[in-house]
Amino acid sequence: METKRAYKSFRYKANTVWSSARRGTLSASGKPNIVVGSPPEFKGAPDIWAPEELLVGSVNTCMMLTFLTLAHAKGLTPVGYESEAEGLLENVEGKYRITEVTVRPRVSLKSRAELERAREIMGNVEAQCFISNSIKSAVSLSAEFVVAPSPE
Repeated sequence: METKRAYKSFRYKANTVWSSARRGTLSASGKPNIVVGSPPEFKGAPDIWAPEELLVGSVNTCMMLTFLTLAHAKGLTPVGYESEAEGLLENVEGKYRITEVTVRPRVSLKSRAELERAREIMGNVEAQCFISNSIKSAVSLSAEFVVAPSPE
């Protein structure tokens, strides 16, 4: 007889308070506040975080954390990780929505021997990322792997 795995549930809270025009403050207990508002395309200011950027940033961050978690479980410690993400906001049937998010990580490894393992791990990231599993947008991952130069 197969035993059923018990999964935990978690709740996350965030508060938003309007301050002026198209701007507000995003807060959560014990964390620094973030000034948020509309992007310039929707009459907002370019110097504050927009929900569209936060959504794309959430996918990007989740992909990184998922890769690092899976890599750690497989005994792989990257030398570096950086990624760029881009979301496409489109009007679909009269409603704006982020239709796709592309994440382009660049992972630096210690040696060529780690390349195949890193590619295999990255192949599982999208399916395991909590945030990409939570949104309707098509999410794609296009990773680049490099071997870091050895210190001389």
